[in-house]
Amino acid sequence: MGRKYIFTNKKESRKGIMSTVLGAVSLFSLFLAVYGTFQNQGEALVKYGMGVLFALLFALTGIVLGIMSKMEEDKFYLFSYLGILLNVLAIAGVGFILYAGVYGL
Repeated sequence: MGRKYIFTNKKESRKGIMSTVLGAVSLFSLFLAVYGTFQNQGEALVKYGMGVLFALLFALTGIVLGIMSKMEEDKFYLFSYLGILLNVLAIAGVGFILYAGVYGL
């Protein structure tokens, strides 16, 4: 039995790749902000708050790019799905940080 090959000209969407990168940067920024606050005995500095704010903005932009890349035809969607997932996790992380700050977790 011979091998069957499928040739395609599909490529990954650039918007999907950018969405994944923004999601990874957002999650890494959140991790650094939480780690820096932990190292500072729980005192959150303004620079950590600004880092979380920018992480939120990056995550929102990443979700929009991920959805836009998912709407493109004749593309692979791995990075689109991965970008949407990472950005949703980043937004959930920001929400948890805000929840913990308001209700004193």
